[in-house]
Amino acid sequence: MQVIIMHSRLTQAKSVTLSSTHLLVFLAVFLLLALLASFSLIGLFSRFADTESAWVKNILPQAMLVSSAGSLGGNDRYVKENLAAMAVKIGEMQAQLIRLDALGERVQGLAGVKPEEFNFKELPGRGGAEVLTDLPKSDLNLQDFQASLDSLSKELNYRSDYLNVVESKLMSFKLQAKLLPTIVPVNVGYNASTFGRRLDPFSGRTAFHEGLDFSAPTGTPIVAAAGGVVVSAEYHPEFGNMLEIDHGGDMLTRYAHASKLLAKVGDIVKRGQHIANIGSTGRSTGAHLHFEVRIKGVPQNPHKFLNAGSNGGDVSKLAATAP
Repeated sequence: MQVIIMHSRLTQAKSVTLSSTHLLVFLAVFLLLALLASFSLIGLFSRFADTESAWVKNILPQAMLVSSAGSLGGNDRYVKENLAAMAVKIGEMQAQLIRLDALGERVQGLAGVKPEEFNFKELPGRGGAEVLTDLPKSDLNLQDFQASLDSLSKELNYRSDYLNVVESKLMSFKLQAKLLPTIVPVNVGYNASTFGRRLDPFSGRTAFHEGLDFSAPTGTPIVAAAGGVVVSAEYHPEFGNMLEIDHGGDMLTRYAHASKLLAKVGDIVKRGQHIANIGSTGRSTGAHLHFEVRIKGVPQNPHKFLNAGSNGGDVSKLAATAP
């Protein structure tokens, strides 16, 4: 290529011959200058990216803003902070689940449910046919996920409070059951005299018998039908050597005609503890135990308590339903 240069200051025209090599060099220099100018503009705009000015957002494409160092760092911080908060929340929920598992096992034991019937450490079985719907699918964003975690955490708190109340009730029933006279005080197969009207063995007249009589040899151990506090341990003209145990709730048991008392007033006795020996002291025709159950001073039929204990009935309602 030949280029002719003409100017008023020049006395004659000049010509310059450009080869293909000259053209390639010129094109390379032009491209290099264009790249340098582009990088300069990118560096200039990236300095203002952290300021999040409106005119910067309008001028720069969104992809350029995200790729800038300042904007990327802000997004990273936002994501990391939210992930850290959610990790803490998930850790708290895991701790709550562990407590709920332990609480569930305690409630399960108090309720008498077998572990294999209700295992808290295994997920419940689920299944069924897949039913497709026409509802539009939507992606779960960060705010929705955080709201779901908060809602689940509240539900766990509600469940924990509910199970605590259930555990307290079951514990109360269990303690109450331990304080009810539901075990036979003497290891014998039958009682010699039942509760209610009978002929008095001394006078022969009809009289009301306020307890049960268990015949057994002298010295046979007598055990406490329930736990409680000994409130009387003395000799009575009619009951002979007599022991009385207060079980709370205005309930008292009486053990009479003993040959020997092994507990004294103020002792706290356990259910099934050896408290006396059978004898024939007081108004008695032979060695036996006279056993009474009283609620607010009114004699109750001991059979309903002893039968409930032997049959595994609901002993928590016995005191409430007593006449």
